[in-house]
Amino acid sequence: MVKKKAIIFGVTGQDGYYLTELLLKKNYIVHGVKRRSSSVPTNRISSFLNQKNFIIHYGDLTDTSSIYNLIKEILPDEIYNLAAQSHVGVSFYTPIFTANVNAIGVLSILEAIRTINRKIKFYQAGTSEMFGKTISKFQSEKTVFNPQSPYGAAKVFAHQITQNYRDAYNIFASNGILFNHESPLRGDNFVTKKIVTSLNNIKKGKQKKLILGNLYSRRDWGHAADYVIAIHKILQQKKPGDFVIATGRELTIKEFVNKTAKIINLKIKWRGKGLKETAIDENGHTIVMVHKKYFRPLEVDYLKGDASKAKKILKWKPKISLDQLIKEMVKYENR
Repeated sequence: MVKKKAIIFGVTGQDGYYLTELLLKKNYIVHGVKRRSSSVPTNRISSFLNQKNFIIHYGDLTDTSSIYNLIKEILPDEIYNLAAQSHVGVSFYTPIFTANVNAIGVLSILEAIRTINRKIKFYQAGTSEMFGKTISKFQSEKTVFNPQSPYGAAKVFAHQITQNYRDAYNIFASNGILFNHESPLRGDNFVTKKIVTSLNNIKKGKQKKLILGNLYSRRDWGHAADYVIAIHKILQQKKPGDFVIATGRELTIKEFVNKTAKIINLKIKWRGKGLKETAIDENGHTIVMVHKKYFRPLEVDYLKGDASKAKKILKWKPKISLDQLIKEMVKYENR
């Protein structure tokens, strides 16, 4: 039996790790693409580097020729684009770079598929941030996009250009609209990782305070290991399409702090309001504070996904609870 070949752009990220692990178990030959730099983080994928079915390549979504040459050389069956400037807050400081990677980079992949082999299946990683400021109780594939950041706006372009190439050139091009998903491998600049790491350090006496932004942003959080199963299923369908991947449950940042504190047995009480709201420990020490510098220029207050389509068509549903996720993250910190 001929093994399937897959290219993963963004292989060194959290999702890249879990998707690589899944595809190797399914006997794929995985070609992972990472950017060349003096300090490229390969620690997440180090366990794959000596496996014969895993090949690493250098490439960059801002370099159209490198994308074209890789696809032409490998001639994959499937391409998964997980690469992005993935931090919403950072996108306000680097909007042009964010657009070049998250929007134009996707167009470069699609153009390569169009000219090299239109039978290559393509997956584009979308985000709940595309919905932005919304009045919908749940966000589905039919919810209108209203992004509130350069990151979200660039992802909307990527989503819509993927649909455009699907319709115009009959390419199997699909979008996954993934809501927040975390894991022990989450990057340090993401709020869930920051909360778990900081509270764990505070509990051990290694850190004094955790400083956060909007405590009342509500997000739908799942586990990356669950979500890559859905990603793979999207490209195994007979027809391409767009799918919301979410848990359908939401929690505020403050509630995430409370859950984490309870799991590590750190007793806290909240006091004050607004920028003066703080959490104190049982010794009366202030251990959580709010600072305006961590607020975005435009806030997205509420996101909760409706994954009914994914459950019906992909036969997918999340299996790992939020408590299990936090416990995994805590265990990883204490390894």
